[in-house]
Amino acid sequence: MMWKKICFQASLLLAIWLIAAANGPDAYAAVNGVFASWFGQLIMFLWSFALFYHLCNGIRHLVWDVGIGLDLETARMTGYVAIGVAAALTLFVWIWAFIA
Repeated sequence: MMWKKICFQASLLLAIWLIAAANGPDAYAAVNGVFASWFGQLIMFLWSFALFYHLCNGIRHLVWDVGIGLDLETARMTGYVAIGVAAALTLFVWIWAFIA
């Protein structure tokens, strides 16, 4: 449940960023300065992990809807796989973003 809260709060920050961009260069510069700080980058990193984790668990639940992987051992293993894939996707996107 913690990841859903992080996604929600970071989505509010994204909305604030978009509203600031619509309000002009001064408002955008102020908000972008906060997001460019180490704390803003940390929040965005955690948000991207939460977003990818939510995506991976959504795919996992779709597979469950078909009736595959419902036993306890497989469900636990796919949970760990979802965390690993979310971490890998997060790192890939952030490395790609810093290189580009």
